[in-house]
Amino acid sequence: MNFPQFAFNNVRRNSRAYFAFFLSSAFMVMIFFSYSVFIYHPSITNIALGANSASGMQIASYIVFIFAFFFVLYSISAFLKMRNLEFGILMILGARPGQINKLILIENMLIGMLSIVTGTSFGMLLSKLFLLLSTTIMGMEPLPFYWPMKALIITSISFISLFLVISIFTLLFIRKHQVLELLKGNVNPKKEPRVSFLFSLFGFLLLTIGALAIRKQLSPSSLLVAAVTGIAGTYFFYSQLSVLGIRLLKLSRKRLWRGTNLLWISEMSYKIKDNARMLFLVTVVTSIACMASGFLLSINQANTEHYKKTSFAMNYSNYNPKGEMPALGHIHNKLQNAKVEYTENKVDLISASIQGMDKETILNIDIISQSEFNQLAPQMNVPEVGPLSEKEAVLLLSPHIQTQNYAANQTVLLKSQKDEELLLKELRTPKIHPMDPMASSLLIVDDSFYDKFSSAAKYTRPYVRYLYTIPAWDGPTPEDNSPEAVITRELIQWSKASNSASHQNNALLTARADSYLSTKQGTAIFSFICIFIALIFSLSSASFLFFKLHTELNTDKQMYSALSKIGLSTKEMSASATKQISVLFYIPIVIATIQTLVVIRPILKQMNITDVTLPVLITSGTFLAVQTLYFIIARSRYIHSLKKIMV
Repeated sequence: MNFPQFAFNNVRRNSRAYFAFFLSSAFMVMIFFSYSVFIYHPSITNIALGANSASGMQIASYIVFIFAFFFVLYSISAFLKMRNLEFGILMILGARPGQINKLILIENMLIGMLSIVTGTSFGMLLSKLFLLLSTTIMGMEPLPFYWPMKALIITSISFISLFLVISIFTLLFIRKHQVLELLKGNVNPKKEPRVSFLFSLFGFLLLTIGALAIRKQLSPSSLLVAAVTGIAGTYFFYSQLSVLGIRLLKLSRKRLWRGTNLLWISEMSYKIKDNARMLFLVTVVTSIACMASGFLLSINQANTEHYKKTSFAMNYSNYNPKGEMPALGHIHNKLQNAKVEYTENKVDLISASIQGMDKETILNIDIISQSEFNQLAPQMNVPEVGPLSEKEAVLLLSPHIQTQNYAANQTVLLKSQKDEELLLKELRTPKIHPMDPMASSLLIVDDSFYDKFSSAAKYTRPYVRYLYTIPAWDGPTPEDNSPEAVITRELIQWSKASNSASHQNNALLTARADSYLSTKQGTAIFSFICIFIALIFSLSSASFLFFKLHTELNTDKQMYSALSKIGLSTKEMSASATKQISVLFYIPIVIATIQTLVVIRPILKQMNITDVTLPVLITSGTFLAVQTLYFIIARSRYIHSLKKIMV
């Protein structure tokens, strides 16, 4: 038997241990290859959103590759540690360090090549389905199948280099051990887990700082502080705080000595301490996937709500009202040809700004008269404004404005040639702007004050909005080919062409359907990318856990075999082992859910999205369901192996 055959037999005999690693690696290769098929498609630059979608998938492929590097490195390191005894015996039998290194290199490259062949083969088989699914979800024109030679070459070279670099790098794990250390394998007696109250306190402070940093005004520095302290705090949670929690759990002797609690609680202190890095890595990966998925789900939910609560189907603004009349005839003809009934509301507005008495914040606003606002109120489904004196006003804050410098019964300065003081009789903060989700804040003033203020044409910026109510288009959210979407898209293009022809931007036409579909299409691209990355994270996390269980299986067999001889039943063994495996599988999901809620709630709140809990719970529930499937498989195999050694 030659050396390559020896390496092949080693892999074949350890196929059960290597299977999860091989499956995860092949899946990552398949996803990377599928993204590459899309990115390097010859027709991608010729379709709408093609370049943007390809750029998004290219970023996703980088994420997959970076994650694959750390995943493969960790997995190979775990396998090498499990085989210390085997390497020690080989060295006693005369194997030189160079031969051991050659054996490891051949084995790793053999698994890597099998993963690459399997991943690209399945990717090739599913490439047509992937192209069809991706273009359908992202609302793009279908891409025809092609022979992806460039994608195949790039994927093969990338992952061959990855496995080769990691294989060479992991040789350092063997070189630093002496033969005696290798012969001891993994049977070295474990010391009782120690916990530092100082590091526990430090970990708690890091988590607190991260939670507080994310609640400040959103900025790159606050996000960086929250990310660094949150990730570091998560590590200290597993290495220190969790062990401290188990130690406190042991203080109750009544609970500790009940049933098999002594066995599994004592073992958990060792397992969590030993697996702190692995649990930390799984939690961070799961948190990132949950945050991305929860964020996109919240955006989609808010987008749907914005559409349904926007009263006006179209909004046409003319910023040169004292010049020539806007070409409204084209809009009228378009709607009449579509045979839809509509109501056109002409609204006179003035662009201005107000300042609080603290003189810290200047807010850009639109001024509207009380009578015009009350006339529109029934169509906008908002309450009318009561009587106002000439020096009183009502401020309706735009939802995307984050300010706390204005309140009812506060005096503000209306900026003009001569600043006007107005008393805010009422402050309204709606979730969605009743006129247009992206409109400026509205200052509702008395009619006589409005006429007086607008007469100073030299110092004001008046403009006119035409708001269109179309009952036939109210109801369910529109599809890309629905009449509302098609007609409003044509009118938007007409408006842009008119501005371009006149070399001026005196008019702007927006539509709720176009805004809804643009946001939906944008999030669809990231949702599609996020789904596959989340699948990789989920499968790899389960593989991490499976590796650790397999690594510790021999040690657990010895412990349960000894305990069975003094009366531990198979049922009690199964209950104890199940509780330990449950903690390892489910605690990362629980921590990731808490972290996701803590992080994205304040971020989305600053984007005026408050319904966060349900999307996060849906995302976490999905991860929980997938993790439960992995748990059932891992537990059944683990318990089956332990039952064989029970007396």
